Amino acid sequence: MKIFVTGGTGFIGMHFIEAALTVGHQITALYRSSSKKYLLKNKKLDWIDSEMDKVTTAQLSGHDAFVHLAAAGVNIELATWEACFDVNVVKSIQIWDEAVRAGISKFIIAGSCFEYGKSALSYKNVPTSSSLKPTGAYHASKAAASMAAIALCAEKNLQVAILRPFHVFGEGESDQRFWPSLRRAALSGDDFKMTKGEQVRDFINVEDAAKIFLRFVDMKLINGDAHIENVGTGISMTLKDFAEYWWNKFGGTGKIILGAVPYRDNEIMHYVPEIISNTR
Repeated sequence: MKIFVTGGTGFIGMHFIEAALTVGHQITALYRSSSKKYLLKNKKLDWIDSEMDKVTTAQLSGHDAFVHLAAAGVNIELATWEACFDVNVVKSIQIWDEAVRAGISKFIIAGSCFEYGKSALSYKNVPTSSSLKPTGAYHASKAAASMAAIALCAEKNLQVAILRPFHVFGEGESDQRFWPSLRRAALSGDDFKMTKGEQVRDFINVEDAAKIFLRFVDMKLINGDAHIENVGTGISMTLKDFAEYWWNKFGGTGKIILGAVPYRDNEIMHYVPEIISNTR
């Protein structure tokens, strides 16, 4: 299968491409010049240096599936409303529309667990049928993009899967995020300051998340009726337990200092998905 990928040098994107190449798919992927150092090399992999809104019908033609992993605002502390809606909604819709004109009818789109927002307060395990009540710029822009994708699917009679990853971690994650910061402190012998760690989450390794995206590329979807799926393990764990597990795994000699960091404003303490089938 020939797959067009946005966000190919991103966290999930790099792992998705490696998984897809391993099973023999041919990939065309976007990158920006600032991400050039992350480029993978493979004879079945073609890179395009372009912004999403500059991709042409000719570049998209001949592909069997479109996997959309590009996003702005993943680092929520740095997210702005303008950038999130420009990339995650406006430019995303532009390239999806161009892909439809190029003859692509199958789309696998990365949503986000943060689309659910405050709805998570009402559930032990958040179902995909839950209302979307986002609480920030990134969260709201991903929810808006999901609505656009659902409508585009119905209007153009496409095969669309919107996959909402929960808490993905692993190799290639931004240095400022929790797991890489924990690893860095453990390996250097430093103490690690964090919240009390009472947050309950579903943590999924990025390699497993990427394989779920690939599984949906190969899956038969219903035309005109977008499929929405949570991406996780089905196992809930407190952030404290997650930190202590990996601290011991890394052989940390310092201390984890619980309660040294305050919780975020509006932090949702229990954020766990209902998982139907994607990890089976």
